Amino acid sequence: MSYRRVGILKTPEEFRTHLASLGIDLPFDESVQSGSDSPLARPYTLRDGFTIGNRFCIQPMEGWDGTPDGMPSELTIRRWERFGQSGAKLIWGGEAAAVRHDGRANPNQLVINHQTCPALRSMRQRLVNEHERLYGNSTDLLVGLQLTHSGRYSRPNSKDKAEPVILYRHPYLDPRVGVTSDEAVLSDERIQQLIQDYILAAELAVEAGFDFVDLKHCHGYLGHEFLSAYTRPGPFGGSFENRTRFLRELVDGIRAQVPGLRLGVRVSIFDTIPFVSGPNGKGLPVERLDERGYWFGADAHDPLKVDLTEPEQFLQLLQDLGIELVNLTAGSPYYNPHIQRPALFPPSDGYQPPEDPLVGVARQNNVTAALKQRFPGLCIVGTAYTYLQEWLPNVAQYNIRTGRVDFAGLGRMVLAYPELPADVLAGRPLQRKRLCRTFSDCTTAPRKGLVSGCYPLDEFYKGSELAQKLDQAKRGGGPIELLIHG
Repeated sequence: MSYRRVGILKTPEEFRTHLASLGIDLPFDESVQSGSDSPLARPYTLRDGFTIGNRFCIQPMEGWDGTPDGMPSELTIRRWERFGQSGAKLIWGGEAAAVRHDGRANPNQLVINHQTCPALRSMRQRLVNEHERLYGNSTDLLVGLQLTHSGRYSRPNSKDKAEPVILYRHPYLDPRVGVTSDEAVLSDERIQQLIQDYILAAELAVEAGFDFVDLKHCHGYLGHEFLSAYTRPGPFGGSFENRTRFLRELVDGIRAQVPGLRLGVRVSIFDTIPFVSGPNGKGLPVERLDERGYWFGADAHDPLKVDLTEPEQFLQLLQDLGIELVNLTAGSPYYNPHIQRPALFPPSDGYQPPEDPLVGVARQNNVTAALKQRFPGLCIVGTAYTYLQEWLPNVAQYNIRTGRVDFAGLGRMVLAYPELPADVLAGRPLQRKRLCRTFSDCTTAPRKGLVSGCYPLDEFYKGSELAQKLDQAKRGGGPIELLIHG
């Protein structure tokens, strides 16, 4: 089944009619304001008095382009500099940095430790320098670092070798990463050591100059897996209190060591069952193997339905813990990517979208709006804007103007078009040839062992040897070996 492309919807009436034909509610403003009167230009003041200069946020995106010892390479630094050039005033972690080697999602993921800290500090400063060069002022720029352990998706030593670390045996996900025994299950003692690793990472993030750290709880990685550890025995599984003990102990430990550090949480606020490629390549949910629930934020009896009971409990917990910065996403790129990042074209190991991607955009927008209404005191970043393309500013402006969300988070869009926030705020026309059309090469490349980047639209990658290697890999060529040097 083919879906109508967003780029051909030229007028508000055409866009509205198409949304109605899909039966979805995705409100938007017909025109976009510019200058200081724009809702997107409004400053946001945190409870501690810090003012963030506008309502655009750059989401964390891994580039698979760090060095083997966890340092940023020139490719990593280029991406961070472009984040600074974007004009967005909230940089949510830039990308995930592993708190220990065995938690790396790939052998080129950033790591934060004593050895890498100076390089991470320099990388952050390069972002700030670019922002100041173009916009003059960085006193209203908030830059964080996302801290992570990749859990069952850890591949620290080879892109071809999974080394999963899990919290419980999972009938759907274990076979995907080769788990066949309980050996991969993290003990309570190792969890306590991991908490200490996070605390040290937070201390180092302060040393590196970051304004906050994100305690990552999304996309199937370890923090997210704690939230669905319903079947795990002991103090870190079963009840909601136990499944959030990891987060609570992280917060207590970090605040004891670095009490002034702001904390944020990016969370997959709902999840669902894995999808696989069915007839004609279209995504289909896997066959139910177990009637027990394994999905945070999903109906235990019908995991295709969102259930916000526990997500609301989680946001209440964040509020009680005094965590103000909250970034809402959904699902996982590994087993239900159309839920996590709606796209028209799947990555190489994916499936054709089982729904018009605008349905997925609306789902995330509307869940975020419902939770913002329930928790008005939280500073909430929304996700799933890229697929809107030409209509991104219109939907983002409506959501900000009406209080449905506090920040519009941009991910893939800024890989080729980092200046989109600056263009929107200045009232300049969008550069349509640089708009992400969700070709998914930024995901396919890492799946093939290459660095991430926008190969179709970013001239830096488009004309490079890397693009030739990607084309070779997509055509079924031999294995690719890529070494990144600092």
